[in-house]
Amino acid sequence: MPESTRPRPISVIIPALNEAAQLGSTLRHLEGAGAAEVIVVDGGSSDETVQIAESLGARVLRGPANRGMQQNLGAESATGEILLFLHADTTPPDGFASQVRAILDEPGTIAGAFRFGLDASGFGISMLERMVAIRCKLFAFPYGDQALFISREAFEQAGRFADLPVMEDFDLVLRLKRLGRIRFAGSAAVTSARRWREHGVWRVTWKHQLCILGYYLGIPPARLARLRDFER
Repeated sequence: MPESTRPRPISVIIPALNEAAQLGSTLRHLEGAGAAEVIVVDGGSSDETVQIAESLGARVLRGPANRGMQQNLGAESATGEILLFLHADTTPPDGFASQVRAILDEPGTIAGAFRFGLDASGFGISMLERMVAIRCKLFAFPYGDQALFISREAFEQAGRFADLPVMEDFDLVLRLKRLGRIRFAGSAAVTSARRWREHGVWRVTWKHQLCILGYYLGIPPARLARLRDFER
């Protein structure tokens, strides 16, 4: 196949920290799904995260317990022309590779993401999913649990992830939006609802909004991390 018509390879990068309960399901879902490689960057797990990743064929790197820095480390080691940053408890939709390539081939597009979904039902969950859909439609603003994807060139142009203990995805998306358009796939990336089940839908949502407000107000990232310390 000529180089110009060969599909651009996709590297899936997964930051992880004590994700043994979720990671296996995510990695099995990726098998044969069209990614050139899967890289798990472990932040010092004390459970079976590393062993599960290795047993399921992922390449494992070690990094700090900092999601942004883990993702940067994975990107540095990746061989693909397209980088897909995936949370350990999130599964992209079937056929995600073709959707990723199609979206990034659209003129003026700097990055893309999937719709937001949770593996649970109920009034609160449905309302949250609708609120995220409205945010994405009005502001084209995805978060990390929507499996952000971007070309390697655009990732470098945007300046990579910042060294932040939280809000690293929010910060990167802000910079990406200055460079081009962010588009969304019609399918959803489905995230485990474990945090929302354990802590309550509205409590988790409220803390997210407080972190966004704190980011804009210039509150030190370490203080924001303490506010969201139940999330990792």
